[in-house]
Amino acid sequence: MLPDYIHNFLAQNDESLRMGGGLIVLVLSAWITNSVVKKLVLGLIRRGLSMTRYGNDEVLAQQRLIPRLANVMPALVIMAGINLIPGLPDALVLVVRNVCAAFVILTLAMAVSALLNIVIVVYGRRPDAHRKPIKGYVQLVKLVVFAIAAVLAIAALMDRSPLILLSGVGALAAVLMLVFQDTLLSLVASVQISSGDMLRVGDWIEMPQMNADGDVIDIALHTVKVQNWDKTITTLPTRKLISEPFKNWRGMQESGGRRIKRSLFLDQTSVRFLTAQEAVKLRRFRVLADYLGDKEKELAQWNGRLDEGDQYNARRLTNLGTFRAYLQNYLRHHPGIHQNMTLLVRQMAPASEGLPMEIYCFTNTVAWADYEAIQADIFDHLLAILPEFGLRVFQSPSGADLQQVSASFALPPPLRAANERA
Repeated sequence: MLPDYIHNFLAQNDESLRMGGGLIVLVLSAWITNSVVKKLVLGLIRRGLSMTRYGNDEVLAQQRLIPRLANVMPALVIMAGINLIPGLPDALVLVVRNVCAAFVILTLAMAVSALLNIVIVVYGRRPDAHRKPIKGYVQLVKLVVFAIAAVLAIAALMDRSPLILLSGVGALAAVLMLVFQDTLLSLVASVQISSGDMLRVGDWIEMPQMNADGDVIDIALHTVKVQNWDKTITTLPTRKLISEPFKNWRGMQESGGRRIKRSLFLDQTSVRFLTAQEAVKLRRFRVLADYLGDKEKELAQWNGRLDEGDQYNARRLTNLGTFRAYLQNYLRHHPGIHQNMTLLVRQMAPASEGLPMEIYCFTNTVAWADYEAIQADIFDHLLAILPEFGLRVFQSPSGADLQQVSASFALPPPLRAANERA
């Protein structure tokens, strides 16, 4: 038998002891349930998933979908068992139940969010995922899920029906529109971008007003991330891509050719007629042989109708026209130029900077480094070949030119005359 003081203590604190014992049993039950679920049930689920192609995927495991669902079980045990503990105040029981209900709702919302993240990851591995990005739509679904979860959690904490809270939403419509203004505008922009195929992940875009020039690396509901060529990241609001202009280089990349549009500025004072000896000399260029032959026949036919010795009305070859024909045929035979796309060599309007001879063609590659190399090789050759046609490139006088002129004027008159003759 128990001593009298212990018996009296138990008799006086019977209700408190039963309440304390009940709380201990409830906490142990929740802990045991959590351990069993995570070690046994989750172990079976992981073993089953390991037989699929997603079972050992670390990226998907990082979303912690199954552990989040496992956290619901202890809360359900506490919510169901709190009523069985004797002696607890009704208010405390109500608060614990409501808190557990709110915890379950928010945990399930986070589990749904993790599931949606898995959907984004799995969809992003499809070959055509960059054509129709779904991240913006998934983020909208997550926003709706958390909004519903917030309403249900607040209703659970207040022990009121969610309909009571929703009935006041109409009065707060203006406030909600103001709060979610950016979200609604971004949603509309995302739908327009996706439906119009205006932008894809991997596209090269230019948006100078936003300091963006590079590849699109992410398209979300509110933002579009662009990795610039200097490896910096520019974050653009999605709605800006609808309201403001930007350039998408996807068409160039898909066409297989990149445009060269550059002018060679010639000194207009170097333009003249070719002599017979110079025409014969230029026949050594294979790309000019057919042109010179056809041109000489055309000029001979025209000049044959004139009086003998009429030099004023006679037609003659010019070094500029011959150079333009050389440049046209040179590009036609260049291995780096796309022959099935536009190819022009045109003489632009003369200006104070010289006579522009513009090249308009496309390379047969879109790779940046190769494109620059082809373009540089072409103009290297043209600058070097100009003297063969008696032409000079135009450029503003440099310091060396002015120094040479000053030195010439500093010479005595006989030496200056000899220098000018030389």
